[in-house]
Amino acid sequence: MSTRDVLLAASESGDHQALTATLFVLVVLLTVGITFWASRNTKTAADYYAGGRSFSGVQNGFAIGGDYMSAASFLGISGAIALSGYDGFLYSIGFLVAWLVALLLVAELLRNSGRFTMADQLAYRMEQRPVRTAAATSTIVVSIFYLLAQMVGAGALVSLLLGIDSDAAKNLTIVAVGILMIFYVVFGGMKGTTWVQIVKAVLLMFGTLLISILVLAKFGFNLSDLLGTAADNSGQGKAFLEPGLKYGATTTSKIDFVSLGIALVLGTAGLPHILVRFYTVPTAKQARQSVLWAIGIIGTFYLLTLVLGFGAAALVKGDAKDRIVESGGNLASPLLAEAVGGGAGTTGGAILLALISAVAFATILAVVAGLTLTSASSVAHDLYANVWKKGEVTGKDEVRVARIAAFVIGGVAIALAIPGQSLNVAFLVALAFAVAASANLPALLYNLFWKRFNTRGAVWSIYGGLISAVGLVIFSPVVSGKGLDANGKNLSLLPESVDISWFPLENPGIVSIPLGFFLGWLGTVTTKSRVSEERFPELEVRSLTGAGAEK
Repeated sequence: MSTRDVLLAASESGDHQALTATLFVLVVLLTVGITFWASRNTKTAADYYAGGRSFSGVQNGFAIGGDYMSAASFLGISGAIALSGYDGFLYSIGFLVAWLVALLLVAELLRNSGRFTMADQLAYRMEQRPVRTAAATSTIVVSIFYLLAQMVGAGALVSLLLGIDSDAAKNLTIVAVGILMIFYVVFGGMKGTTWVQIVKAVLLMFGTLLISILVLAKFGFNLSDLLGTAADNSGQGKAFLEPGLKYGATTTSKIDFVSLGIALVLGTAGLPHILVRFYTVPTAKQARQSVLWAIGIIGTFYLLTLVLGFGAAALVKGDAKDRIVESGGNLASPLLAEAVGGGAGTTGGAILLALISAVAFATILAVVAGLTLTSASSVAHDLYANVWKKGEVTGKDEVRVARIAAFVIGGVAIALAIPGQSLNVAFLVALAFAVAASANLPALLYNLFWKRFNTRGAVWSIYGGLISAVGLVIFSPVVSGKGLDANGKNLSLLPESVDISWFPLENPGIVSIPLGFFLGWLGTVTTKSRVSEERFPELEVRSLTGAGAEK
């Protein structure tokens, strides 16, 4: 390569990075403007926690989509398909099927029987203090794992796309994202966060549809040609389009996949930041409508990840393909955008790469805002107002504490994310789903459908599911004992010399989820609470009709 070629490449790289940085700034300015606008309409506790219950089913459907389609989905799943073919697409199927559980078992009933947080629904016929404390603890743990995944992903994404490799720059990115999410929550509350999520959902769907159409156009809109080219370019041949490339080598890997699938399908209906979205609509009908819109949006997106993933396998080659492998698949969508735009060094490639990168950044901002708001709301409404103050507190004081909690939770997330940049993002997200399915879902379903369910059962199921899910991961190959890959890179979190793994699976769901249900049953049948049984008919009527839901 001549000196002129080197200078031209450097100039083009600088232009691309400047364009990407400009789009990043525009995304941030747009979301900041939305937050300022929303802050003028956030006056009461209902405004702060539930957006004044003023959102329509369509708006809430887009917001749920914006909250649910995280960076792990947009970047991770397309990357998993690009690297593992058919087995990677199973992630998309799991996330989509999960919404049927949320629609059929949780959405409308939860909206009717709760007020601001998941614990409201549980505490309606239970003892307030133990149940709210357990539910708040679970909410914070799930949210922290999810927050870490998004913030670590933000650091990696921005540093890679702006060509910044220093640890200081990655740390600065994480701090910047943390400050932004605190700003969204403190000033915008649920109204600001919801509109940020709606805008993000629109941007994400636009970007995904655009790239998918450009990919399909390369193959004359013939999906069969796309899949065939992807299989040929993957180096795996026909096996790339068949099950077993990632989850099928051993019996343990097959069981691990079943465990992951159970966690993904059941975890959605127990994710706190998704559950609170149902409180932002005025009626049960709007709650149902919002889930149906969310299924349409999310379903379309996850089907399009098929095009993104196989498109990356088919069209991204050379050094760019090596970068996808090195990033664990996380750069598949951005580099595919560059490829369909004309390739590296072209104006079209630079524009599309910058566009998709900015969309990914907007995705991260929207999700971290929702997670932080959920955690702060649980601290203020459940722990402060109902456990510490026993309900003797004004809405204004609750909101003040929620804003303080947002600073604290944001600070904790920043403090954990900076040293945790070596953590596997997919592992953190999968663990969040496993904890949600193990701790939250059993208590919610038992409370809605089992008259005898009581305080001890709720506390045992939440803490039992929470402790077993986290505990089993600590003693799994994710943390230690996995050894080194072909390049000498440690595949576990702890040093190679440390091996405390005795649990063979990487996802604990197949054990911890049944255990959460079992402990909920065991705690219930070993004690009797007349109050919880007597109030069940009230909860049943309320969950089916919505009578008195806001009181």
